[in-house]
Amino acid sequence: MLQIVFLHPDLGIGGAERLVVDAALALKSKGHRVSFLTSHHDKSHCFEETKDGTFSITVVGDWIPRHVGGRFHAAFAYLRMIFTAFYLALISNLKPDVIFCDQISACIPILKYGTGAKILFYCHFPDQLLTKRQSFFKQIYRAPLDWLEEKTTGMADLVLVNSHFTAKVFKDTFTSLKSLETHILYPSLNTEVFDDAKQTYGKYHIKRDAFPSDATCIFLSINRFERKKNLSLAIYAMAELKKLLSDAEWNSVHLAMAGGYDENLAENVEHFHELQDLLGKLDLSGKVSFFKSVSSTAKMALFKSASAVIYTPSNEHFGIVPLESMYMEKPVIAMKSGGPLETVDNEKTGFLCDENPISVAEAMVKFIRYPDLAKEMGSAGKQRVKTHFSFTSFANTLNGMILSIV
Repeated sequence: MLQIVFLHPDLGIGGAERLVVDAALALKSKGHRVSFLTSHHDKSHCFEETKDGTFSITVVGDWIPRHVGGRFHAAFAYLRMIFTAFYLALISNLKPDVIFCDQISACIPILKYGTGAKILFYCHFPDQLLTKRQSFFKQIYRAPLDWLEEKTTGMADLVLVNSHFTAKVFKDTFTSLKSLETHILYPSLNTEVFDDAKQTYGKYHIKRDAFPSDATCIFLSINRFERKKNLSLAIYAMAELKKLLSDAEWNSVHLAMAGGYDENLAENVEHFHELQDLLGKLDLSGKVSFFKSVSSTAKMALFKSASAVIYTPSNEHFGIVPLESMYMEKPVIAMKSGGPLETVDNEKTGFLCDENPISVAEAMVKFIRYPDLAKEMGSAGKQRVKTHFSFTSFANTLNGMILSIV
């Protein structure tokens, strides 16, 4: 039995957070002692497993600001994690055998030499590719952070990536690490958690006025309210869909948009209002309902109501939503790029579309006019998740990797 400590910047709600929570559950199921250190954990905005006592969670350095005047988010994120690493190395009573670190690699040297533990770094996607360099000042500001990311990532004892797509991007981005061996560990679903939640979703009732009474075909979008998630594509697709349908068909269609929403994040607030404004411009008011930071049981209820799920991010490094959708027996309409190329079986468990509203709308039409198609693809999707992305396989693979570096 090993002592394993997870360092993660913010234990909120998102794909990266779901991954680390599932990894912690997997390693705990193998008999290891698991703890979390994080710089932020809001119990009103997190996954249930991080607030029900399943894990020991210590919050460190939350007093350090996230930004100054809306700027320098990356620098302060690095600073918060470096402070957390010093806390683990110098103050904490934890004596980890392995440290699971993700998103921010700058803390790896402190962890490696300050604790003597083996370091596993999970690369969801290179951090330097998640921000635009629109000005000379931004390029200068990011240069030392990019250098630090590359150098410190290479110091980990084991580097994991979430897909073949990310593995290629990793090699292309970190040119000095081309000889570094990366290992692919696909994110998985803890299907037991899904099954437990599925048993209780009847306790959660979506208000009847959330959807029109004649809405018999509901499309569901689940993603954080961030611009990079390309949520507006689903709304533009609705506008194109209207052109393809008869009045009766159009009256039966509704779009539900659910996702992580943090009032403390300016982008979440701003983008939410942008999407609402877009509905007005496209004359789609009444055709779209929003659900902020839904619980697991609420999400199950939304899945139950949906005919299909629309996954809009382009070049997404993996994307856990398609797996969730398929396991819940809902077909997926996703972009023909990034992770969905490895998770969605085109024309069998859903449709992979070009990144434009017309292509998405044409896929939506098929589920409206051929209702049995959703059932057929949904059944195939669940089997695909069980075969290729099972939690048991994920847990065994991760545990084997942990033992190999120890």
